[in-house]
Amino acid sequence: MVSSEDVHVGKILALRVDEVAMPGGETARREVVEHPGAVAVVALDEQDHVVLIHQYRYPLGRRLWEIPAGLLDVDGETPAAAARRELAEEVGIAAAEWSVLVDLASSAGFTDQSERVFLARELSDVSRSSPVGDEEADMVVTRVPLQEAVRGVHAGEIVNAATVAGLLAADAVCRGHVSPRPIDTEWRDRPHRFAQRRPENALGNWHFCP
Repeated sequence: MVSSEDVHVGKILALRVDEVAMPGGETARREVVEHPGAVAVVALDEQDHVVLIHQYRYPLGRRLWEIPAGLLDVDGETPAAAARRELAEEVGIAAAEWSVLVDLASSAGFTDQSERVFLARELSDVSRSSPVGDEEADMVVTRVPLQEAVRGVHAGEIVNAATVAGLLAADAVCRGHVSPRPIDTEWRDRPHRFAQRRPENALGNWHFCP
């Protein structure tokens, strides 16, 4: 990288423009959106029903069916701890068995955003540990058979990227085609740059949906 210029630094992302040295000797400008990273959870109960939420997403202007998820917005928190926290905060559920399903580079052409999707089993109900935010005030929480959710993916009814990937991966695990990874598996592409910005632009205790 030859140079870098911040265009916008917000609470949940930053946009910078880098001047990059290319192999042929020329330089090129690259716009990069920095993201704190996120976790999502496929929570399966004993009947292989998956926990889904129906939530309004402003950029798309409609409600989407999604698995519980959240940003890595707590300083020093591990991805596994963030997943446990989000599952409790969003849907009031704890899980005794955890593993890693998939890692996603959401749009590697212009952003470092990456998401880790966990599989949670042996579920139990807990009290929601934080006040409900504006986006979650009218959120619907339900459980549906995993196969029904997978059919929703193929029918184009479920489009959230982490949810699509997580449901298909969970289906492969349940069918015995693959095994999930240990919960502490290295996450090579976890974003760090946004979290390393100066304190006044850090996430601190802000909490947002991914």
